[in-house]
Amino acid sequence: MKAVLILSGGLDSTTLLYDLIHEGYEVSAVTFDYHQKHKKEIRCAAKTCTKLRIPHKIVGISVLNELAPSSLTRDTWDVPEGNYAEETMKQTVVPNRNMVFLSLAASYAIGIGAGHLFYAAHAGDHAIYPDCRPAFVSAMTTALHLCDWNDIVLHAPYLWLGKGDIVKKGIGLGVDYADTWSCYKGEELSCGECGACTERREAFEQAGAADPLKYQD
Repeated sequence: MKAVLILSGGLDSTTLLYDLIHEGYEVSAVTFDYHQKHKKEIRCAAKTCTKLRIPHKIVGISVLNELAPSSLTRDTWDVPEGNYAEETMKQTVVPNRNMVFLSLAASYAIGIGAGHLFYAAHAGDHAIYPDCRPAFVSAMTTALHLCDWNDIVLHAPYLWLGKGDIVKKGIGLGVDYADTWSCYKGEELSCGECGACTERREAFEQAGAADPLKYQD
């Protein structure tokens, strides 16, 4: 079965890549460069795909940076620190990002004859990211079913999993988490304080495992 995976280079989508390989999918990965501050995740995605011998496209969509204001795309906006439950974390939302990603990834899937499209939305995203919620996934599933003569089936298999559960799954699959990146600030070491770092650290604690990344603190 041919599938396309939206691979950010972060913890969740990298785990899903290993998962799909384990399940026997013929996977092609696509990563989007929208001039995000945390471009290190793109290098991680490329490194993982090279290691696993997975076809990988990096697609530049700088227009999203221009059109979609967010602390992830604006140099003049500071990335907020704290837990995703806090109101300030909405500054990290890139408006409509996943609809854009899914639309472009669907075009790629149709072009290579892949009938399955995966992305790694998970339960921890629901509170802050509208385009990771079950209702959005359901609507996009319908849209992708109708968008072409060739049916595209959308999958978000981690939609009801917490990040700690994803790490546990990844450890069992042999994921090398040293080749993933979560921090939003785009510095040499992970800050340890932004929402992405906070959630990542909690996930490894919940999984009872050590995070291989170094933090500034």
